[in-house]
This record gives sequence, C-alpha cells and structure tokens, in this order.
Amino acid sequence: MPIKAEVYQHISYIDRNEQLCKIFIGGITLNTTDDDLKEFYSQWGEITDVVVMRDPSTNRSRGFGFVTYADPEMVNAAMGARPHVIDGKEVEPKRAMPKDVMNRPEAHLSVKKLYVSGIKDDHTEEMLRDYFASFGNILEIEIKLDQVTGKKRGFAFVTFDDYDPVDRIVLERSHMINGKRCDVKKALSKEEMRKMQQQDMDRQHRDSRSRGMMRGGLDSDMMMPYGGGMAWGPSGMGGDYDQDYDDYRGGGWNQGGGSYYNRGGSPWNQGSSKCKLAT
Repeated sequence: MPIKAEVYQHISYIDRNEQLCKIFIGGITLNTTDDDLKEFYSQWGEITDVVVMRDPSTNRSRGFGFVTYADPEMVNAAMGARPHVIDGKEVEPKRAMPKDVMNRPEAHLSVKKLYVSGIKDDHTEEMLRDYFASFGNILEIEIKLDQVTGKKRGFAFVTFDDYDPVDRIVLERSHMINGKRCDVKKALSKEEMRKMQQQDMDRQHRDSRSRGMMRGGLDSDMMMPYGGGMAWGPSGMGGDYDQDYDDYRGGGWNQGGGSYYNRGGSPWNQGSSKCKLAT
C-alpha cells in the first residue's frame, strides 16, 4: 500500500529535527574514545548517541566523531561554550550537516559570511538585521543593488563575528523574512571556489595513489580526515563583491567531489538519533 504524503512529511520533519541535534567534532586525537566524547559533551545536556569514526579495516580512529543530543538547545549551549579541549587538544566542533548539504563543496568550510537570496524590493537592512540577529552577532549587512538602476538585485550578504551562526542558518535552510521565503548558503569568493575545486582534484589524485600503494594499512581518510588539506577556520573575505563573489544563481554549488562525510561509509547515519522534536 502506498505511503500517504503526510507520512513522508512526518518522516522529513523528524529527520530535520535530528539534524539540529548532532555535532561533528574534528581534530580529535587518535586516542580519544566514544566515552571521552560523551564525558566531555555531557556537561551541556543529555547525549543520545556518540561515535568516533574508525577505519573499518584497522579500527583506528579517523580523527573525527559525532555527538547527538536529545534537544537542539543543548547543541546551542555546547557551541556557545567554545573552545573545546579534549585530551589536551583543542578540537573543532561544528554543527553536523546532512548528506545532501555535504555534497556541496563549501559545506565543510568555516565561514562567517552568509549569502541570502530571495531579497525583494520591500526588504530592508533593518529587516535582515532583526531576523538574523537571533542567530549571532552581526558585523555587516549589504543588500546588493544594480549599479545602473539602483534596484535590488535579489540577494544580500550578512557577516557575523563567528562561523557557527552561518552553519546554524544554513542547516535550517529556508527562512521567512517579512513574509517572503529567502534561501541561504555560505558565501565564498570566486577565488576560494577555484582553490577548493583544485584542492579536491588534488585530494582525489592523492587518494587514488594511496589506495594503490597501501595494502592493509591506513586509508587516505585516516591520514587526511579534513578532506585533503583544505583550510579549516574562518575564511577572510574582502574586496568588491561583484568582482570577488559569485552571485550564486548559476552553477558551481554542486560541483566538486565529496568530503570525509561521503567516503568510507556514511557517518551521518551512524548510531541511533533520538532528538526532541522542535515545536
């Protein structure tokens, strides 16, 4: 019997809320265990699942893991208490993104600038500030205008003082501002996009060589858990937007290969996730 549409919608609703409860922890030591992560992150709330990702053939840590809380507010509390130091090392916590978002080449990057599409003529800077201020401290808002006509071009940039508000906003996807839907993505300069695509090509080449040379040893994911040397940390962005930034209405967002999320299994689906549904 076919599943009714409302059942699909309910499943999607549950999946969405589970996404809001999960944190990715990068840069952990090779000796950090599931119990170590659970003990550390339990200080911000009830943990329903924890896993250190390991090489399937050697069982050695791949240098990152996931923690799932019972409620999204616990994630907010944990992310608001950074920096996190586990086993004497400062780790890199980020809100875990679902697989469809991780397919985007920019998904793993920590950036402070947000691209907002769907901007209409009646949208103002004050409206954007009022809406996005609930996510974090805003440094700058720029609604792009046509240089000839002075009319709005349909998109804007919002810059925060931290990368986590951008991750949170992207994770929640569409946003209603002044009664109109606006979509969001991480803002990357054209140069960053070019570098990222080149780094991904280099990573794929190294992965191919590593698989050919290694027999029963550590795989390339273990050696480079962050995707082949792509820069972590906030990206400094400057210059003129029209010259340095894509307007994101064309292609480019789905180009490039996968990241550590998509190699050697599917960490996003590891373990059980019992997250309180947001209301």
